[in-house]
Amino acid sequence: MFIANYIGLLHGSETHLKDSLLKVAEHHKSEPDIEYICQMLAGWSDMHIQHLEHFIKRYEEAKESEPDKLQKTLFHGIRKGALGLLRDLHDLYLLATEVEISYMVITQASQALRDDELEKFCKDAIKETERQINWLKTRLKQSAPQVLVAAG
Repeated sequence: MFIANYIGLLHGSETHLKDSLLKVAEHHKSEPDIEYICQMLAGWSDMHIQHLEHFIKRYEEAKESEPDKLQKTLFHGIRKGALGLLRDLHDLYLLATEVEISYMVITQASQALRDDELEKFCKDAIKETERQINWLKTRLKQSAPQVLVAAG
């Protein structure tokens, strides 16, 4: 079984999403909603990581390098200002999408394994991940015209 590979991919991706949300919250405190909401979204990822530990014990975990590579590719130091925030939101969106896809794949595996507990966990976590993605998408849509057109 290769489910351990995807559990490792999910664990690494969710951890990087949490850490990146916290960094963006810290770097963009001047934006009224960013600090609070990014911290809240990071809390959701942290809860997912804690619950995932149960399934790591059950199925094990193969450490995957892709989450590290993706995080390093996306974030390049501290970005400041409105354009920096837009780029950080864009990168967070890409990380969150990686997490969502990993949950989708593991959900399919849980159905094949007839593991109702894993399936429920994935379905619950994917709902919150979709909420993270939807907030990021909305915030990107709000910021893009102001940053790319009005500020230029």
